Order: sequence, then C-alpha cells, then structure tokens
Amino acid sequence: MLISVSVEPIVRHQPRKRFGQNFLRDESVITAIARAIAPNEQDHVVEIGPGEGALTEALITSGCRLDAIELDRDLRTRLLAAFSGYPGFTLHSSDALTFDFAPLAAGQNIRVVGNLPYNISTPLIFKLLDYGPVITDMHFMLQLEVVQRLAASPGTKDWGRLGVMAQFQCNVEMLFEVPPEAFYPPPKVQSAIVRLTPRLTPGWPDVDRETLGTVVTQAFSQRRKTLRNNFKNILTDDQLERAGVDPTARAETLSIDQLVALTQITQVATR
Repeated sequence: MLISVSVEPIVRHQPRKRFGQNFLRDESVITAIARAIAPNEQDHVVEIGPGEGALTEALITSGCRLDAIELDRDLRTRLLAAFSGYPGFTLHSSDALTFDFAPLAAGQNIRVVGNLPYNISTPLIFKLLDYGPVITDMHFMLQLEVVQRLAASPGTKDWGRLGVMAQFQCNVEMLFEVPPEAFYPPPKVQSAIVRLTPRLTPGWPDVDRETLGTVVTQAFSQRRKTLRNNFKNILTDDQLERAGVDPTARAETLSIDQLVALTQITQVATR
C-alpha cells in the first residue's frame, strides 16, 4: 500500500523543552514508519503526540479513523486547521499519561502509534499495557536504549522490569533505528521504532500481572545482589528453589517463566 507524504511539514513550530519535543522531519523515515504500521480503511488508529502532523498525514490519507492526542495548545490549533476536513479525524486536547483510552476502543480495538517524548515513554508504556486487551498493536518511536530494554533477553544487561512486563503481555519487535538528524531539533540520543503486539491468548493466564510486577520489582531492586538477598524476609531459599531459581543467582539471569513461577509461589503464600 502506498501512502502519500507531503514534502514539507504542515507548520513550523518552535519546539518546547518542557514537552520534550523533537519533531520528525525526514521523509524517508516517515514513509518507513507508515509502511511498518500499514493502516487501512478498517483501522482505528490513535496517535499520541502528533506534533507537526508529518506522520498524521501519512496515516489519515489511508482512510483510517484517527484519534490524535496532543497537549501543546499551539500545535492543537494547527493540527485542527490541517486535518479537520478529514471525516475520520478527531483531536483530543489531553495529556496521554492521564488520558482514558478505553472509550476509544468501544466496539473496535485500537492501534496506537506515537513519537513518544523520552521523559514519559516508560510510564506511558506501562499505562498502555493496562489496555492490552483492547489494543491490536503499538508502534512507537523511542530512545534506542528504551527499545533495547523492551526487546532484551535474559542474561543481558538490558534485561529488567520494562522488558519482563512488556514481554509478559506482548510480542516485542525492534524494527529499525532512526538517527538524530531525522529530527528537529536533533536529540542527543539515537532513536528506534518498536512494535508491541499484545497476545490474543495470555501466555500465563493464572498469573496476576500486578503481583508479577511486585515480584519483578523486588527481584531487580538491587541488580548486583543475589536473589536470596533481594527476597530476604519475603521468600525462603526453599521457595526460590521450588520455582527453579538458584538463590545465589542475580535477577538478570531469570527467564519470564522463572519469574512467573516465583509469582505463583508468592500468590499461594499470601492467600
């Protein structure tokens, strides 16, 4: 499917540091993102932080229904001027961190996309994981370091709470990197595009996600220390071993299956 992209951004806007604004202006990157998302007329897309509207244009011209969430008042005015003529376009004046996504998914699952400000990316991803059952997929532009943590494997330095909780619910794919010069102003870090696809069938249906989150946070609370130390006065060596976990190991060596086993033991112990 071919998606048209304008040669110039819709408006030139002075980026605001307090909103963490870095506007994507590289046509080839915009086209690559739009093709990775591949929206169609049947889709309901929710774009977080549309900014100047470069990706918005590439999405809305596919004929999809598009809800955009923008906090910056100046950008909202310009986005309305540019896209209010599209019947499927709706602009929400809100902070994505406090926005309720559930009403948008009434009757049809949503697809979420966005160039997320680095300072809110992790809490926003955790928030969106709460809406997993009503989200088809998520495509985000994030700091490369965050994407590496999302897609990390056990036994690596990037493996931690973010990757565990994301992969507990979703298939995570790092798609491609985006250089600083693709933005204005150029950020001081490398960026990347990631796709998160919530699983239709939970991999561990009997595990409470909130309890898992508590266990994972405890396990990674002191990365350099052993699990015996991190779970002191919470789980015994015998309980750790029954979960298939070496008490002298460190959290970064644990698989999701092992963390799930620890969670199941914790759930039984707290009943």
